[in-house]
Amino acid sequence: MERQLAGRWLTAAVEEARAGLAEGGIPIGAVLYGADGAVLGRGHNLRVQEGDPSLHAETAAFRNAGRQRSYRGTTMVTTLSPCWYCSGLVRQFGISRVVVGEDETFRGGQEWLARHGVEIVVLGDPECVAMMREFVAANPELWNEDIGA
Repeated sequence: MERQLAGRWLTAAVEEARAGLAEGGIPIGAVLYGADGAVLGRGHNLRVQEGDPSLHAETAAFRNAGRQRSYRGTTMVTTLSPCWYCSGLVRQFGISRVVVGEDETFRGGQEWLARHGVEIVVLGDPECVAMMREFVAANPELWNEDIGA
């Protein structure tokens, strides 16, 4: 995938992450794009806001995309490397590519996904890194709860 396009797509996921943070939640955002580049669904981590441990950013975007006949050729764009739970979602439904805003603060299951044929594009976006580092420093207990530590 062209990195310039991946960076443009990341912008919408960053908007979602900021929305989650503004709501008092964890600043992780995601957008699911169709093979044609159309936005299928977008969302942000809602674990705190909804009191639902399953509402990670990727699952919110996936749910908001609604039922698709196939997820082949789709791209999940996320501000942070997907956890094992969200990596399982990508693998289960055959999402073809994951664009990761940053993987410095958390690495998740991206190597596992790559070994199973999912294209992984890591952008190392400075805004994503800064947003997560600031959040983790200010909210270590909430962060550890989110990642299952």
